[in-house]
Amino acid sequence: MIGKLFNKIFGSEGNGGMPALPAPGDSDLPGFVEYVTCGLVDNPDEVSVDSHDSDAAIEISIYCDKDDIGKIIGRNGKTIAAIRSLVQGAAMRSNKKASVEVANQ
Repeated sequence: MIGKLFNKIFGSEGNGGMPALPAPGDSDLPGFVEYVTCGLVDNPDEVSVDSHDSDAAIEISIYCDKDDIGKIIGRNGKTIAAIRSLVQGAAMRSNKKASVEVANQ
């Protein structure tokens, strides 16, 4: 439902290099992080997300252009805190812990 809403508002084609929104019910947390991050930065083609998944936890690292790191972190870290909160909430549905970090390239 949310994916259809985003596609209706922003259009599913010609989205400036942004990946497609994961389908509802998918546990594609790295895909979700990539989608949100690409919407925040000036250079969405430079964004890549790496994840390490285990039985108990998932670690997600965001790599982007050096000039876009501040946009992902946000003022006083509020943007990355919101992303972490959403990811941790979704990971709890699978009884996992999650961490999201912005890494330097």
